[in-house]
Amino acid sequence: RTVMRFHPRIAPVKVGVFPLLKNKPELVTKAMEVRALLQPYMTVFYDETGAIGRRYRRQDEVGTPFGVTIDFDTIGENGEENKDTVTLRERDSMEQRRVKIDDLLSLLLKEIM
Repeated sequence: RTVMRFHPRIAPVKVGVFPLLKNKPELVTKAMEVRALLQPYMTVFYDETGAIGRRYRRQDEVGTPFGVTIDFDTIGENGEENKDTVTLRERDSMEQRRVKIDDLLSLLLKEIM
């Protein structure tokens, strides 16, 4: 696995935003909303091409420290408990966790600074 390990503070792109599927309008719309939420505060790269693993790998290669995936839980298709949450992936550990969209900006700003 090729990874450019920039410290989050100096990484050119801070976060990648990915809808799980590009042919599901609800996912794309929500991903655009998340991008609009983050973009005033940090450099965001939006990508909907190819498999999610390839998108993660491309961002790892250019040093993007965080990936945000909008999936079926986000739009409530798998029940209400995870609605309006996203999967936040960390580049170095590859750890993934569910985060409320309302908490995402403050969490990322804390991690980046």
